[in-house]
Amino acid sequence: MSPTTAAPARHIGDEERRVRLARAHRLSPDARAATPLEVARSLVALHGTDPATVYLAVGARLADASATVAAVEAALYEERSLVRMHGMRHTVFTFPAELAATVHASTGLAVAAKARAGLLKDMVSGSDGRLTPEWLAEVEASALAALERRGEATVAELGADEPRLKEAFTYGRGKSYEAPHTVSSRLMRVLGVEGRVVRGRPLGSWTSTQFRWAVAPPHPELPVAEAQSELLRRWLAVCGPATEADLKWWTGWKVTDVRRALAAVGAVVVSLDGGGTGYVLADRLAAPDGAPEPWAALLPGLDPTAMGWQERDWYCPPAVRSALFDGSGNIGPTVWWNGRVVGGWGQRGGGEVVWRLLDESGGAVAARAITAEASRLTAWLGGVRVTPRFRTPLERELAG
Repeated sequence: MSPTTAAPARHIGDEERRVRLARAHRLSPDARAATPLEVARSLVALHGTDPATVYLAVGARLADASATVAAVEAALYEERSLVRMHGMRHTVFTFPAELAATVHASTGLAVAAKARAGLLKDMVSGSDGRLTPEWLAEVEASALAALERRGEATVAELGADEPRLKEAFTYGRGKSYEAPHTVSSRLMRVLGVEGRVVRGRPLGSWTSTQFRWAVAPPHPELPVAEAQSELLRRWLAVCGPATEADLKWWTGWKVTDVRRALAAVGAVVVSLDGGGTGYVLADRLAAPDGAPEPWAALLPGLDPTAMGWQERDWYCPPAVRSALFDGSGNIGPTVWWNGRVVGGWGQRGGGEVVWRLLDESGGAVAARAITAEASRLTAWLGGVRVTPRFRTPLERELAG
């Protein structure tokens, strides 16, 4: 019997889901991790569209957050145990390096094919045929050879080695969004999606959005179905129970791929509060052994927990959302109490972390715990001010 037709094995309510989240996502104090790699493995992926999110997400989950920045940089650029690459939904994430092949095969191949086809179409039409696929192949080979020689390089440095990267073409000619594109900006993105290059050290501090590039280390080519099953298994171990809609949204796959992977991992059907149907791994069906101590957390914009599910009512009530999301559905900095989003936070000019509750049901106990977490975050930031890439109404108001 497939997971889509099986009768529910048992009911998992919202309260149990929040208990599961506390420990699986390393948010309760008794579940905090020792290293950035341990955090990344626990969460499968750290959202990397905003570079600062990786550091803030790790810091919120480490038992000792004082050395967060140095530890994350070492994992990314020295040990190479973490890798920043395109993954689900054509989005940049930071993954444990051992997952690179799985992510590439499960999500990257299809996206990469579309990205390359789009580049070739836009480049040829936007240059009136002056820039051809054959021309691009020569430029690409030359740029990769230059990158191999340098080890790491900015786009500007590669342009000095291979001037043809600076060639421009018109994107969306005749449309309202018409704009000039350079070959370099589009090509490096395509090579990144294809898993041939990766982002290296930033040009500035850990909050910088500009990176050097490096040739990606080789990894084995995995069968797509096998890779999808493995990625879904890892994610469901952390985020189950989850609905089919959650799985389809998080992976970016077709529903047929999601259902095939659910069957391959032996997912078990459970019922959820509100009448929904969810899926868990067979070895995660049992209820957690007791609840954690009451806990608070201040998570960054685009945190992997806050962005973990499409259906969010059980942890992010509709009443608090308008202040915490931007117009495109990106969540900003959030304040959590016992597995629910209860407010948001921001930073004033001097770097002080300030917060506001949108749900005060936790009372004085919650306020004290949140105050302690805000002090903890302020201390490790050490005066560094982080402005989220996607700003939300409450964060803007708090930042002043």
